[in-house]
This record gives sequence, structure tokens and C-alpha cells, in this order.
Amino acid sequence: MGVVLPRLEEIREAAELVYRSMPATPQYSWPLINERMGERAGAEVWVKHENHSPVGAFKLRGGLVYMDWLARERPEVKTVVSATRGNHGQSIALGAARSGIRSVIVVPRGNSVEKNRAMRTLGAELVEHGEDFQEALEHAVLLEQENGWHWVPSYHRLLVTGVATYALEFLSACPELETVYVPIGMGSGISGMIAVREALGLRTKIVGVISKHAPATALSLAAGRVVEHAVGTRIADGVACRRPDADALEVMRAGVERVVEVDDDEVEEAMRIYFTDTHNVAEGAGAVGLAGLLKDRGAGGSRVGTVLSGGNVDGGVFGGVLGRAGA
Repeated sequence: MGVVLPRLEEIREAAELVYRSMPATPQYSWPLINERMGERAGAEVWVKHENHSPVGAFKLRGGLVYMDWLARERPEVKTVVSATRGNHGQSIALGAARSGIRSVIVVPRGNSVEKNRAMRTLGAELVEHGEDFQEALEHAVLLEQENGWHWVPSYHRLLVTGVATYALEFLSACPELETVYVPIGMGSGISGMIAVREALGLRTKIVGVISKHAPATALSLAAGRVVEHAVGTRIADGVACRRPDADALEVMRAGVERVVEVDDDEVEEAMRIYFTDTHNVAEGAGAVGLAGLLKDRGAGGSRVGTVLSGGNVDGGVFGGVLGRAGA
């Protein structure tokens, strides 16, 4: 039957729920970023600042909506389990705590120290397992099966409905964007953007941006089926997807104009640009959209947008990125 995206009424209802925990995040057009587009490819660039949420990333919106639904519709659920590189886990931990539900979050070994600390502070019981997100996910599924806990996937219609609220804010504030560049991890963020574009009847083109060191989504879209591929990014762990979700791929095939791939050096340069031009901190995955927009310079039109989807980068890592400027 195909994936049914959330309707505008559903997204607006989700926004009312989200705004009980956080205000709408801002969107700005930064003169120094506009200047970087150059005279020949001059463009007005709008940035949606999802790094300004209470957990520093857009994922919170989906976690709040999902856990509210779970508490109302499945009151017998006492423990949830999920896998993450950090931002999804923070959203589930916070949403679960506010709904009186225990959360167990599985992360791969070597995960961000500061994201791990944040999840624990929000109430999650952390389990470290595996060498990448996929291995952490498989272990989380095993824990679900062994203990009878409730599994929270990384991609779900309720999560998409929640995160779509950022896209509703963005496209309502900037309805004449010709193109918007959206990072792709497991797909909830770009699916939310597609849902809102369709619900509002806009003509905005949506370009997905991925790390070329985690090419599974691009390979899957080209093949028309799920294609698994190893990941090797050193900086954009939040979009390091080894095995894409089939439902997310279906939504992207129908709604994404194209996909741009960026390498780690381009992502680090985008992180530095965010800091020098706006004094905002972006994690690698959070800067992927800007990296794609700059790489695609001129192809998106004269009024374009992107999403700074998260700012949760360890201080030592970010210091190293800034220190490599001009290297």
C-alpha cells in the first residue's frame, strides 16, 4: 500500500505537544554565509537552527510525540529500548522520563562521550555494544526479545510526525525556498520535510545530503532496494547509516529531487563556517546539509535553505576541527 505521510492536521497537533517542552526554533539568513555563495551563484541562504532545542538536535520532537502516544495507548509498557549514536537516544530518554517510562539505550563502543553523558543525565540506562550503529541496533533488538521490552525504532511514522514540526516552522516562515538541503541519517528528518512540503502544496525541491563515507542510502535509492554498505566517516557519525530503512527509502524515492554526497573534509569545513559566520556549533551530521548546499553552489536557485540539525559534538573533536582550518 505504501507509506502514508502525516497530514497537516496531525503535524499541527504534534506541534502543540512539542511546544509544551520547547519553543519553535529560529531560522536566519546569515550575511556571511550568503557572501560565500559568490556573485555568480549569489543566493539567499536560510538556516533552520535545530541546534537550539533543549537537547541540541531536532530528534527531540519525534521522541516527545512517540513517547506521549506510547504512554496513552500502551500504558502497560514500563521499559523501552532503542539504539542510537546520541540524538535519537536523548529524545527517547527525555520523552520516556516525562511519561514515567524506563529507557534503555544501546550505543556503539567509542560513541560520543558527551552524548553518552547527556543521555544518562536525561534518565537513560546506557548499554555499549558493537562497533557501529547497526551492531548496536541488532543488540537492542536482542534485548527487546529477551526481556519483552518495547522496541523504539529509528524510523517510525510517529517520529516523522514529530520531527515534521521543524519543517512546518521552516517552510511556513520561508515559503518561497526554491531548494532545501536536508541531511539524511535514518530518514525521519527528510521525511518530515517531504510531508510538510506536500501538505502545504509547495514547489520547494528537497535535496538529500549524505556522507560519501556512508553511501548506503544513495546506493539503495539507485538500486531501488535496500543496499547495505560499510561506513567509514570520522566526523559525521549521526548520518553513518549502514542499512537504510525500507519505508524511509520509499518516501525519499517519491519526494527527493536528488542526493548530494559530501566527504569528511567538506563536512569539517561546513562546521568551521557555521562557527566563524554565525558563531553556532554544529556537529558533523548537523553540518552535512550546509556542506551539500555549498558543494551544489548555484544549482539550487537564488533562495535556498538547510537544516543545522544538531550541535552535539564533543569539545575535543570540535577543537580539532577548528584547528584544522587552512591545513
